[in-house]
Amino acid sequence: MKSRFKYRIYPTRGQKYRLAKLFGCVRVVWNDSLACCQEKYKIGEKKPVNSQLQKQFITSAKKTEYREWLSEVSNIPLQQSLNDLNQAYQNFFKSTRGQRKGKPIK
Repeated sequence: MKSRFKYRIYPTRGQKYRLAKLFGCVRVVWNDSLACCQEKYKIGEKKPVNSQLQKQFITSAKKTEYREWLSEVSNIPLQQSLNDLNQAYQNFFKSTRGQRKGKPIK
């Protein structure tokens, strides 16, 4: 049997600022990589593998002046957002083939 606990947190002003920065960076990486994947899908190419997305939207982006602020947060949440995007794509295509529970997506 699995247990679940709920915890309420009360972050300080500084912690709220750092969390907002982290969530903003995660959102930017997700949106940029999603746009890339959608563009590849429209032109009929395969979705880039996770390592290519990490290299393009995390590692290389941190070295540009436009996205250098991504280096102010940890890599782990940024990488996890790309893992979540990959899982979302897998779930979507499994659903279109009828391999998931519920009505298939058309």
